[in-house]
Amino acid sequence: MKQVIASNDAPAAIGPYSQAIRHGNLVFLSGQLPIDATDGSVPDDIQAQTRQSLENMRHVLAATGCTMDDVVKTTCYLADMELFQEMNEVYRSFFGSAPPARTTIAAKGLPRGVLVEIDCMAVHTDE
Repeated sequence: MKQVIASNDAPAAIGPYSQAIRHGNLVFLSGQLPIDATDGSVPDDIQAQTRQSLENMRHVLAATGCTMDDVVKTTCYLADMELFQEMNEVYRSFFGSAPPARTTIAAKGLPRGVLVEIDCMAVHTDE
């Protein structure tokens, strides 16, 4: 059965979608923008934006009972592929020795003019 997941520690959805959906042991997160949930601000540079997007991801995953270690696939959307190396430096620090599979694409016109958006899929392991 499909379960809608929401975390007050991450920005609310800005459209008709859920922050995340859990179906069985699968968790699907919508794209996480680099918006600070406390004040709505967006950092200026790609590294800070990547960090904020991944922190938002961490908060939504926590609401599902998952951690970053449970992530099996991400998709990173960059406003410009020239930002790849700087994004990658921060991204690397959020995942251990077994990072998830990943696709990175250039996407013109991300919401609110941000430089990065990241979504993911995770597997919830019931103990």
